[in-house]
Amino acid sequence: MNSLTEATVPVTREAGYTALDRWIDAHFDEQTRMLQELVRVPTDTPPGNNAPHAERTAELLAGFGMHAEKIAIPPALCREQGLQSITNLIVRRSYGAGGPVIALNAHGDVVPPGEGWTHDPYGGEIVDGKLYGRASAVSKCDFTTFTFAVRAIEALGLALRGGVELHFTYDEEFGGTLGPGWLLDHGLTRPDLEIAAGFSYQVVNAHNGCLQLEVTVHGVMAHAAIPHTGVDALQGAVAILNALYAHNAVLRERHSGVPGIDHPYLNVGWIQGGTNTNVVPGKVILKLDRRMIPEEDPSEVEAHLRQLITQAAATIPGVSVDIRRMLLARALTPLAGHEKLAVPLQRHARSLFREDIPILGTPLYTDVRLYAEHGIPAVLYGAGPRTVRESNAKRADEHIVLEDLRRATQVIARTLLDLLDPA
Repeated sequence: MNSLTEATVPVTREAGYTALDRWIDAHFDEQTRMLQELVRVPTDTPPGNNAPHAERTAELLAGFGMHAEKIAIPPALCREQGLQSITNLIVRRSYGAGGPVIALNAHGDVVPPGEGWTHDPYGGEIVDGKLYGRASAVSKCDFTTFTFAVRAIEALGLALRGGVELHFTYDEEFGGTLGPGWLLDHGLTRPDLEIAAGFSYQVVNAHNGCLQLEVTVHGVMAHAAIPHTGVDALQGAVAILNALYAHNAVLRERHSGVPGIDHPYLNVGWIQGGTNTNVVPGKVILKLDRRMIPEEDPSEVEAHLRQLITQAAATIPGVSVDIRRMLLARALTPLAGHEKLAVPLQRHARSLFREDIPILGTPLYTDVRLYAEHGIPAVLYGAGPRTVRESNAKRADEHIVLEDLRRATQVIARTLLDLLDPA
């Protein structure tokens, strides 16, 4: 733990908050440097060679006196997911008996940077109070938010009760089953409460589910001069696409009762097919993403989509389809006990950001759902802008406003103090 010389033991809870804020202010340059180091190690997924980032993170944590357990995922399982390497990290900080164990989870894997950047996506450049780089906002920033919040509460020198675990994982972009899912399913952790990395000012207590399907449309190749000798798989794909997009009009009429979540929707994000311009395409592959509101039953959604696709394909004679599920991520719904996290997070965020901070659902999906599926009350909160779009997350010039990072760290630290200090 940090030396008592770094902070004065507070007499009151308000004095404790002030001491935490001051400690974080005094160490913020150090926190910023940590984030720069994390951004400078690429974790593009795919290809998903993420073990080197975990090694660098463990080195940085060791410099703070924090030992990180390294949980390497078997290479064969990584390859099955289309990834190269994953090493997840757990840092365990145990205090006195009688308090909760709180997990703080952030993911290091990210989508590739893509085009259009005006800053080096792996540079960690700071310009006008913003730190630029892929994953600077989602969610390498919260590797530092959580680390420095824990360091801050330990610097107070109080007789804390319970414990904190840092879970730094590398499979969120592919569903989380080899990230938090692996840690939970293999009994490597069983916290009482969990806070996952955030992506906006709000406290998130619910999110959409997600079903992803790969649809392979089969026809018969033929020379374009004699197309009647083949079966055009692309025509079958067009029939399927028309049916799917028409279904979106139906989905827009279904509304969730969860604040912050509107209606379900469907997106076809990837298409590949054909062999050459003068060849009737014999195969076309579509990949689709169906977002599910918390009220929907995933099994019913999948069954209906499969029926819709099959019926559309049948309208083109000779076309057949194969449908493969790529991902099923269930929605996050609030568990009893999540308010132990949500209420103090909201209170401290309102105080520090000086504006209303709502507790809402989000149309995104995350791997925090895996904690909830194990009966662990969970919410999302961390460094982020007012909205996801403001940060350019998953777009060019992703960045985090450093003042947002500072204040979010203070919010997390204050909340941990509320939960772990019995005074």
